[in-house]
Amino acid sequence: MKLNTFRAAVLAIAPAALLALPAHAETDAAAVVKHYADVGHAKYEDALTTAKALDTAIDAFLKAPDDATLKGARDAWIKARVPYQQTEVYRFGNPIVDDWEGKVNAWPLDEGLIDYVDPSYGTESDENSLYVANVIANKTIKIDGKDVDASKLTPEFLSGTLAEAGGIEANVATGYHAIEFLLWGQDLNGTGPGAGNRPATDYDLKNCTHGNCDRRAEYLKSASTLLVSDLQEMTDNWKADGAATKHVEADPKAGLVAILTGMGSLSYGELAGERMKLGLLLHDPEEEHDCFSDNTYNSHLNDAIGIAAAYTGNYTRVNGTKLSGPSLHDLVAAKDKALDAEMEGKLNKTLDAMNAMAKRGETVEKYDQMIGEGNKEGNAVVQAAIDGLIDQTKSVQRVIAALDLGTVQLEGSDSLDNPNAVFK
Repeated sequence: MKLNTFRAAVLAIAPAALLALPAHAETDAAAVVKHYADVGHAKYEDALTTAKALDTAIDAFLKAPDDATLKGARDAWIKARVPYQQTEVYRFGNPIVDDWEGKVNAWPLDEGLIDYVDPSYGTESDENSLYVANVIANKTIKIDGKDVDASKLTPEFLSGTLAEAGGIEANVATGYHAIEFLLWGQDLNGTGPGAGNRPATDYDLKNCTHGNCDRRAEYLKSASTLLVSDLQEMTDNWKADGAATKHVEADPKAGLVAILTGMGSLSYGELAGERMKLGLLLHDPEEEHDCFSDNTYNSHLNDAIGIAAAYTGNYTRVNGTKLSGPSLHDLVAAKDKALDAEMEGKLNKTLDAMNAMAKRGETVEKYDQMIGEGNKEGNAVVQAAIDGLIDQTKSVQRVIAALDLGTVQLEGSDSLDNPNAVFK
């Protein structure tokens, strides 16, 4: 069995490669789930390693803010997204991960909560009283009608007070996307070319632009510190004696359900639906995942790689080490070789479509341009990836049936199941 794989680079798309998958003798559900947990630990450890490198790059930038150090921090952020996005298949079927995920990858966010925004952003929202709270500029803000001391933008304040303040999910104060906004700033180009273009001088204490450079630096460092600590927590959860590993290995059959729930829910409701089809229906650049950096096509591609890896058991670590072991591929092939070939073919087709989208993103136009109204060719490239994700979900459902796993609930999406609803 072979599956196309992809390793994202900062500025270039690597060519797809083929990895031969060995058959693992006497594979059973317990062995598959154990290897799944081992790979989960490796992935989160890689996400932690790259987050630490990002934290170091942010330190260098804040020490000497200029175009070169800003680029270094941005490049480190993009590299950090690669292993993290490949972990997302561990959501949905694993409550420990799903309950935690919002700390590090919640989106979209109302960026006016954090910092200055362009006048086109507006001055208020009926849904969010903190829409333009700009905590970086204001040492006191109102939350639920009460004055709150925001004089110190510590990790504890960001995670314990500001995150989802007022019970509003769009008040994203931590994680990759808060850091992304602080490094790039708003992307004001609509569906035209160009990403966010925040100047390095926004952090220059001697030559400050847009005011409050000291507090902006404090916020960025606190968010980076939190990202590292949150990823350390999840890495520990996937150690051999960690809570997530113990939970998924406690019942091998339930462990298989967790793997397939992650594959199916990320493929269908989350990625094909909420992250891709919704933005394509609305032709709205605000509905792209990495909207400040224009890195969305890479994030979607790495999600798809993670889905395929959950089936194959293969993972290439950031240091180049290749992991393989007992996998769903082995179980399904032993039961129904034709179904295994079908699943393989569907995963490959999706990866091909995602790689084509990523190549377009590097050579023709960014993702927000691809989903723009009237861009028939760009829309078609995105739709092909969506179609692949939807189609592979059907095969995931057949695998669930073939392995006698009973009824498994996968995430849905109005964008796919009731598209008229998204226009209401």
